[in-house]
Amino acid sequence: MSTAEVDVAPGATWNGPSTTSGREQRGVHAIAQTIGSKILIQAINACTGIITARALMPAGRGQLAAMILWSQFISYLSSLGIPSSLVHAYRRYPEKRHDIVATGLVMSLGTGLLVTILGVYFLPHWMQRYPASIIRYAQWFLIITPICSLTYTGKSILEAAGSFTSSNLTQILTPVATIIPLIALGLLHALSPFNAGLCYIIAAIPAFYYLMLRVRPYIHGLRPSLDTSKLLLSFGIRSYGIDILGTLAFQVDQVLVVSLLTPAEMGSYVVILSLTRTLNVFQNSVVAVLFPKASGLPKESVLRMSEKSARVSMIITSFFAVMVYIFGPILLRVLYGKAYMGALSSFRILLVEVTLSGCVFVLAQAFMALSRPGIVTSLQAIGLSLSIPLMLILIPKWHIQGAAVALLISTIARLIFVFSGFRFFLKAPLPDLRPRLSDFDELLAVFRRRRTASVA
Repeated sequence: MSTAEVDVAPGATWNGPSTTSGREQRGVHAIAQTIGSKILIQAINACTGIITARALMPAGRGQLAAMILWSQFISYLSSLGIPSSLVHAYRRYPEKRHDIVATGLVMSLGTGLLVTILGVYFLPHWMQRYPASIIRYAQWFLIITPICSLTYTGKSILEAAGSFTSSNLTQILTPVATIIPLIALGLLHALSPFNAGLCYIIAAIPAFYYLMLRVRPYIHGLRPSLDTSKLLLSFGIRSYGIDILGTLAFQVDQVLVVSLLTPAEMGSYVVILSLTRTLNVFQNSVVAVLFPKASGLPKESVLRMSEKSARVSMIITSFFAVMVYIFGPILLRVLYGKAYMGALSSFRILLVEVTLSGCVFVLAQAFMALSRPGIVTSLQAIGLSLSIPLMLILIPKWHIQGAAVALLISTIARLIFVFSGFRFFLKAPLPDLRPRLSDFDELLAVFRRRRTASVA
C-alpha cells in the first residue's frame, strides 16, 4: 500500500495516527502524491486542448465545449452535498460506514438520473446560438451524467478511506482514455466537434468501471437506509452551497458565455480558461487531501493545517502564474495558434483570478472540517453573487475580457469574506499567508524521504 493510503481495511475502526505530527506527515505525503497525479492529468489535458484547438479552430472548439460542458456541470450542481457529507460521516461514524457508502451511491444515482431528464429539456432553450445538430448532440451526451455523479461520489469514498492512490488513478484514467482516440482521429484527419465530443464522453466509462471495483469492498452489500440518508443530508444540505458555489465559480462563466458569445469567441475563451486552470493543480491537490485529513481533528490542528496548506500552495501557484504571465504570448502562439492571440489580455486577467480562487477553496476546508459548512456557504454566496450580474453586464460590452474581469472581481470578494469568517465565526486569527522558509524545508524533507524510500 502506498504511503498515501493510510486508512485501515474497509470496515475496520479508524484509530488515526498517534500524533498530530504523524497526521501532518501523512497528509503531506498524500498531497505530494496527489500533486504528481494532477500534474500528469493537467499535462494530458493540455495536450488534448492543443489537439482540439488546432484541429477545430475557435468556432469548432466552441461547439465542442458547448456539447461536453453539461454532464459534469449538472452532476456537480445536483450533488446535494452528498460527496462532502459522505467524507465527513465516514470519518465521524465508523460503525455506519457500509450503510453510509451504499446510501451515498444510491442517492447520487437518483439525482444523476433526475438532472439528466431536466437537462434534456433545458438545453435547447439555452443554446439558441448553436445549430440544431449541436444541440441534439449535447442532449445525447447527457446520458453520461449519472456516471459522472457516481464517479464524483465514489472518489469521495476512496478519499474518505485514505485511498488517495486509487482516487488519483481514477482521475488519471479519464484523460488517458480521452487523448488516445483524439490522437487517432487527428492522424486520420477525421476530427470534428462531434467525434471529439464522443471521445470525451466515452472516456468516462473506463474510470467509472475501475472506480466501482475499488469501491466495492467498502459496500458489503447494498444497504441504503432512510436514517443514513437523513444523516448525509443533514451535513450535505449545509455543505451543498459550497458544492454549488464551487461549481459555479469554475463553470458559471462557461454556461453564460455559451448563451452570450459566438461559437468562435466561446472557443477562444475555453482555450485560455483551460490553460490558466492548469495552475490550480497545487491547490486542488491540497483540497482533495486536507478535508478528509482534517475532519475530526482538534480546532487548533485544523486551523494550523489549513493556514499552512493555503500559504504554501498559493506561493507555488503564484510563482508559476508569473512565469506563465511572462511567456503567455509564446505559449498561446506556439501551442494553440495565432487564431487565439486575441484573447491574450483576458488570459492574463484569469491568471490572477485562478491564483486567488484556489486560495479561497483551500481556506474554506477549515470551515468544512470544523462542521461549519453553512457559514462558508453564505460567505461564498455573497461574493459569487456578484459574478452573474457582472457577466451579464460586461460580457455583451467587453466579450471575453468582460467574463474574465467579472470572475476576478467575484473571486476577490469571496477571498475577503472567507478571511473575515475566520475572525467572526471561528473566533480565530486571520490566516497568515506570508511565506516561511520552514514550510519549504518541511516539504523538501518529505520529498527526500520519499525519494530515498523509492530508491531503497
